[in-house]
Amino acid sequence: MSDGDEAFLVRAAQRGDLDAFGDLVRRHELQVFRVALRMLGSQADAEDAAQEALVKAWRSIGRFRQGSAFGTWLYRIVTNHCLNVIAARRPTMPWDEQRDADAGADPASAVQRRAELAELTASISALPAEQRAALVLREFEGLSYEEVAEVLQISLAAVKGRIHRARLTVAQDLGDWR
Repeated sequence: MSDGDEAFLVRAAQRGDLDAFGDLVRRHELQVFRVALRMLGSQADAEDAAQEALVKAWRSIGRFRQGSAFGTWLYRIVTNHCLNVIAARRPTMPWDEQRDADAGADPASAVQRRAELAELTASISALPAEQRAALVLREFEGLSYEEVAEVLQISLAAVKGRIHRARLTVAQDLGDWR
């Protein structure tokens, strides 16, 4: 779908067209879910957060500015919702890991890979919410630093600082991997 097609769908959704909004949701729902999963760590919590973010998007579609990218706007909504969820629940809970990519690998290396992935997951889950959000959006969702700054509504320097601190913490936590 081109940017023009997406802009057309946004305008239609702003006029109350549920089908147009449904098309937008289908285009972005996987990214919204991935952000929620990586931020909250639990599939059930991520499903709830993604659903809630999409409901919030529908309710506020009239306030969407056409000068912004719709996907970036959705990232902001889901990220802010997840930050609110994280703030409401202390301590952070580890996320459910969904993987079976090692099905064909030998058992020893599959066990080692799962253990390393569990350590990585725990390290990311233990990061302060602000660092986790910046790291997830940059490293897992592939947003540019500028896009992360827009989503989190912070300066570019703050984004770089949060990501740097998050990387240092994760690298320190995973020092045994070397």
